Amino acid sequence: MSLSLYACMLILKEHHLLKSSAIQKDLDTKMTDITYDSRKVKNDAIFFCKGDNFRPIYLTMAKDNGAITYVAEQPYPEGKGMNAFIVTNIQKAMALLSAAYFDYPQDDLFVIAYTGTKGKTTSAYFTKGILDITTKHKTALFSTLDRIVGPKPEQQFKSDLTTPESLDLFHDMREAVDNGMTHLIMEVSSQAYLRNRVFGLTYDVGFFLNISSDHIGPNEHPDFDNYLHCKLQLLVNARKCIINAETDHFDEVYAAARTTTNPNSIYLFAAADYQTPQNVEIDFRFESKEADLGTSRFIFTPVSEKAQVLNVQGDYQLSLIGDFNESNATAAIIAAAFAGADTKETQDGLVNVRIPGRMDTLAVPGHGQVYVDYAHNYVSMKVLLRFLQHEYQDPRLIVVVGSPGDKGVSRRPGFAKVLTEYAQVALLTTDDPGFENPQSIAEQIDKDIDHNKVDVSIVLDRKTAIKQAIMMSQPGDIVVLAGKGADPYQKVRGIDTPYETDLAIAQQIADEL
Repeated sequence: MSLSLYACMLILKEHHLLKSSAIQKDLDTKMTDITYDSRKVKNDAIFFCKGDNFRPIYLTMAKDNGAITYVAEQPYPEGKGMNAFIVTNIQKAMALLSAAYFDYPQDDLFVIAYTGTKGKTTSAYFTKGILDITTKHKTALFSTLDRIVGPKPEQQFKSDLTTPESLDLFHDMREAVDNGMTHLIMEVSSQAYLRNRVFGLTYDVGFFLNISSDHIGPNEHPDFDNYLHCKLQLLVNARKCIINAETDHFDEVYAAARTTTNPNSIYLFAAADYQTPQNVEIDFRFESKEADLGTSRFIFTPVSEKAQVLNVQGDYQLSLIGDFNESNATAAIIAAAFAGADTKETQDGLVNVRIPGRMDTLAVPGHGQVYVDYAHNYVSMKVLLRFLQHEYQDPRLIVVVGSPGDKGVSRRPGFAKVLTEYAQVALLTTDDPGFENPQSIAEQIDKDIDHNKVDVSIVLDRKTAIKQAIMMSQPGDIVVLAGKGADPYQKVRGIDTPYETDLAIAQQIADEL
């Protein structure tokens, strides 16, 4: 892989990003490495000076390690003697130049993208379950949980961001293509657009699943309007737009799609009995037939003429419990159909999909039933607790939950609200506190809980909180371990501290008992 100075200049000028340049070498000079980490620089590299915490010493280190070109939003004396591109937006520049350096790997992949406040990961895994059959395991996955760039175990690893930095994103796309992958399913977070991580990327199929208040705070979106605006960018950058018609703010979502996309390439899906306020035609319907603690069965029906062409109508079954997962499965069926899957492949692919940290369950003899789930905001927690309340016929709900530090500040009053609505006991604990004080985070949640309805304890050691919750439970109670899912670490003051996972800890406690 390489990128010439001339190509860099053309790309930056084409997108009106180039403020000035200082070229020390021939324009045909090629950079054969690309990075934003000064510790990883190799000879003849292009180095990006990015981030709010960027320090000029990083450029000095990059230069010493062999970088010959830097890209930044201002000139640095430390870059004297290097080629320099001074740009108006470093994140946009990095996205465009990274795509070019890795030779536009997205052009060799059928890309399916999901955005939404909840359901992205579940929908992505459902889609992969189907397409692994259709493509014979040539489907890559970029999700909150896992990054899969090839069929071998060493080509699968844990994710650190839902949507990674653009340079890492295009690097992994190139890896996937070189490993023989033909399709890619990716989750696209609102932060990906806020931080321009996917700038210039177009998806073959883009899904808007839902929207509710989340990720609003000092280090994230300033307000809901900004959050919604960033979410809508996925539809603006998709060749085909598929929208859950039951989403809040449907008018704005639908309008965003229609502004940039031919109406024939916009599809809506909803439950069988749902009617949009505007009486807009729904293209796909799903009807729940059975949803219990073991399986979920539903009927999927293409309704409109353009939807019927896909020919994937049928009876579908999920092993992932909860009727709320049928909407996510419907999205996956549509996505897989556009990627070439038939009905049998779709049925076979969906039936056995399991998702780490999603509705994992454990029976503890003499105590309650434990559920581990990644539910991490008001809406996802409400859906989960409401389902368990209904299925177990109003059990005592004991909930262990925390809220991340440095982000998701808007989740804290949401947790308080949903605990007041459904829980009888709440143990507030630690969940990726970052640079915040976990005691302070727990107290922010606690102050909005109605203590006349919920017995609240603050137990900052998460393992201890889980043990207390299980020990206090009685047969018939439900213990919910929420928020972390299958995360194997706690983010504490910039360090990923190893963590055994909620399910592993619960299993240890059950074994001891």
